[in-house]
Amino acid sequence: MAELLLGPLLRYVDGSSATFWVEASRPCTAEVRCADGTRGQARTFQIAGHHYALVPVGGLTPGTVTPYEVLLDGAAVWPSPDSPFPPSVVRTPGSDDAAVRVTFGSCRWASPPADEKDPVGPDALDTLAARIASDPDGERPDVLLLLGDQVYADEVSRATRAWIAARRGLEDPPGHQVADYEEYTRLYHESWLDPEIRWLLSTVPSCMIFDDHDIVDDWNTSAAWLAEIRATPWWRERVLSGLMSYWVHQHLGNLSPAELSADLLYAAVRETPDGTDVLRAFAAQADADPASVRWSYRRDFGRTRVLMLDTRAARVLDERHRAMLDPGEAAWLREQALQAPDSRDHLLIGTSLPWLLPPLIHHAETWDAALCRGERGGRWARFGERLRRAADLEHWAAFPESFGELAELIAEAGSGEHAPATVCVLSGDVHHAYAADPVWADPAREPSARVLQLTCSPVHNSIPLSVRLGFRFGWSRPARLLGNLLAHHGRCGRSPVDWRKTGGPWFGNQLMTLALRGRSASLRLEQARGGGVGRTAGGARLTTVAEFRITPE
Repeated sequence: MAELLLGPLLRYVDGSSATFWVEASRPCTAEVRCADGTRGQARTFQIAGHHYALVPVGGLTPGTVTPYEVLLDGAAVWPSPDSPFPPSVVRTPGSDDAAVRVTFGSCRWASPPADEKDPVGPDALDTLAARIASDPDGERPDVLLLLGDQVYADEVSRATRAWIAARRGLEDPPGHQVADYEEYTRLYHESWLDPEIRWLLSTVPSCMIFDDHDIVDDWNTSAAWLAEIRATPWWRERVLSGLMSYWVHQHLGNLSPAELSADLLYAAVRETPDGTDVLRAFAAQADADPASVRWSYRRDFGRTRVLMLDTRAARVLDERHRAMLDPGEAAWLREQALQAPDSRDHLLIGTSLPWLLPPLIHHAETWDAALCRGERGGRWARFGERLRRAADLEHWAAFPESFGELAELIAEAGSGEHAPATVCVLSGDVHHAYAADPVWADPAREPSARVLQLTCSPVHNSIPLSVRLGFRFGWSRPARLLGNLLAHHGRCGRSPVDWRKTGGPWFGNQLMTLALRGRSASLRLEQARGGGVGRTAGGARLTTVAEFRITPE
């Protein structure tokens, strides 16, 4: 009999349809049956000896809450008869005008077992799951936006390191880091079999995008970095396995049923008894020619549009033409951001890397980019490359033209008769949270929409004292003056926007939630606090540390 190894994950949901992701122990037919009689099924497809299915269900009634169960070859496998959690449900929006609650964050180490002390404090997602489970009819997100570093291929847990050591020796590169597809599956099992996370992802829809640690720290920092890592004997297997596992575990579920039905790769993988070679060839193409693949995607939640951007694989790394997004990706973003503005109240741009950083860090990155492209000669360029890698100077500010283009696009999308009420850039990565409010250098370009950079990280990770001190100083007036000196030395042009911090910095394991209703918007930041041993066993709670309105009621 087939067993449910991982999942179900409730991924895409609209007013009448949903998709459910599962991993089974062998080939089988996966079926989802909803309490209202709607159902869907899909045959598993095989990748590297693992069996997956993405089950579409149509015909759901808008504005309803519907429990469901999962069956494999006709045998019920979810929910477990002894589950301590409420039934998993599908909540469909009732209308385009319905309120939308978007919870987001990034950077999550898997939580240790319940009987082990958590070295970095309680997991914010685990704690969110416990709160929802204790009051299933209470407030919950309509969608989770997970903005990168869902797994850490280069920073594995003690248990995974021991598992890898039992599988192969650790003497050869990449040592205790993940080496191949099978080891990537271990990361997803470790993270998503956490009981609270498993239940949470079964009952709250999720959208995901990768960041560097999903592949390796500082992935695609520069052309020199890429050339060096491609010369190592372990990299090719690592990057192909990382892209393959990301496509299977994260990317597929981001797509709507219509997009899935039109996806040629998905069709090819499902039509062959073993889709490993097909998917591996795709990953090789994506690595060799990143512009040939689009990992970015769009999701609409009523009158709220979410554009999730790939800011890792889509980069152009030539020092003279560096760009965060290749031309095709940039054109796609522009089209999606400006399309049918009269049908939107809010535009959310999800990018794992913040657009607006603390001013000192922003100016340091633009200065370093100028050094690396040779503005101060070869010696400074070599210093700039070393500094870029050592200090992780590779956010939007490190791609100055892309930074300015995004500022211009936001101004255009946020202006005019049909401008949305808000344009928010949602990010993670930097292991603290803050809100920043930009002001355009040219008053004529100032958008009518309220524009905010909202950054929230980590969900569950370490926050060293040096990080806290550095980011606090980065927002200060002396830091801003120091940043201006660096920009002058690098002969950097004037930024098209200035910005001020309107909230933060906040440090902790945390989540942000945007509550959107009509043209009103509010923001809440919550941190997981308390507890002792293991996930939520010690009584951790989500505590509100900041809450404010973005637009009027």
